[in-house]
Amino acid sequence: MCFSLVNKYNVAGPRYTSYPTVPYWDTETFSLKQWKQTLVQAFNESNDNEGISLYIHLPFCESLCTFCGCNKRITKRHEVEVPYIQAVLKEWQLYCNLFDTKPMIKELHLGGGTPTFFASENLKLLINGITDKATLADNYEFSFEGHPNNTTKQHLQTLFNLGFRRVSFGVQDYNPIVQKAIHRLQPFENVKKVTELARSIGYTSVGHDIIFGLPFQTETHVAETIKKTKKLLPDRIAFYSYAHVPWIKGNGQRGFKDSDLPKPSIKQSQYQLGKKLLAEAGYYDIGMDHFALETDSLYKASKTETMHRNFMGYTASKTKAMIGLGVSSISDSWYAFAQNAKSIEEYYDLLEQDIIPVFRGHILTNEDLTIRQHILNLMCHFKTNWMANGLYFEEVPEVVLKLKEMQDDGLLKIELNQIFITEKGKPFVRNICMAFDLLLQRNKPETQLFSMTI
Repeated sequence: MCFSLVNKYNVAGPRYTSYPTVPYWDTETFSLKQWKQTLVQAFNESNDNEGISLYIHLPFCESLCTFCGCNKRITKRHEVEVPYIQAVLKEWQLYCNLFDTKPMIKELHLGGGTPTFFASENLKLLINGITDKATLADNYEFSFEGHPNNTTKQHLQTLFNLGFRRVSFGVQDYNPIVQKAIHRLQPFENVKKVTELARSIGYTSVGHDIIFGLPFQTETHVAETIKKTKKLLPDRIAFYSYAHVPWIKGNGQRGFKDSDLPKPSIKQSQYQLGKKLLAEAGYYDIGMDHFALETDSLYKASKTETMHRNFMGYTASKTKAMIGLGVSSISDSWYAFAQNAKSIEEYYDLLEQDIIPVFRGHILTNEDLTIRQHILNLMCHFKTNWMANGLYFEEVPEVVLKLKEMQDDGLLKIELNQIFITEKGKPFVRNICMAFDLLLQRNKPETQLFSMTI
């Protein structure tokens, strides 16, 4: 990797789980009434054959990981479990009341926080409460995030019996010094145990999350982590850059000094080394920071160009409607985004008033929808065409001008009315998407809103 390119393109930029990105949402014109209308529209357009996706945020953790940027509540009091589940099920009922027919669920994902903070019998209560009010698509997929230190055989078996077939475990790094810095102490043996347990029970996709750019982390640490990962051969791997945003997340990301973090050039070397080692182990680069074995559904979706990206990350298929349940969850009707209240107390208070607990959102304009599709194309397929399916927009000439400089740097190829991201350009996909981000170009932030792209 040319370090002059790293220096040139290492700027603050979005990860594009949505477009527009959250800081550019027009919250002034948004209303809960409009959000409900767009969701019902999306539901009516897709429920018969496509179904909907559900993301459920379970925010509780027993201890604070200092690398984490998620919305969480640290507590050891497990009596919080049932009241929270009851609140989520009430929110689900409020959504179901909007629809004329039972929702058909295509995808369901439990994220956090730590979903396995919850006892298995309470997770069963939650999932049964969701599915009692819905039907399941023929090829539905249920997945959850498990903490290697507290995911038990009972968790895995209970969720398997409820239809879960995919699980991802947060590994981050196996080095004890790095683990101490990020307050995530978990030996390889714990990860090995839950990975093998999941497979013995029947899970068909086990994923591991690995992070580079962590405090005190070196290339040797990355190599050792991947060497151990190869022994377990998870079906898919998220290998992504640590996002250092302490101005957003407060004390959670101030457990170490900025000087303890690797420099951008070192981070890029860590990424290139990791990518090389993963390729040697049989993993394919299928999307930004994501790798999969060719037997995994995400790899197959990348080859058939059916892979999608939303607030749950990369998924093997697309649904127009995605409902986020739980505190801070974000929902997507394709035509609008809506985010739930970020504090548990406010979330509970709105539900007690029989109000869907949304506190902000954005209604997409026609321009937003066009740019959103381009960014999805780049993120999921590493290419886009601005003359296909009405995807032309007035600023195309200015965007192409920005892209030509990236073409000169070997990051992409411009051919007729389309671009293709090269292998060299894949680590810079966020930068390429930024050239299409009209809201970012028109209103460049005066303070840093996003993590660095490298």
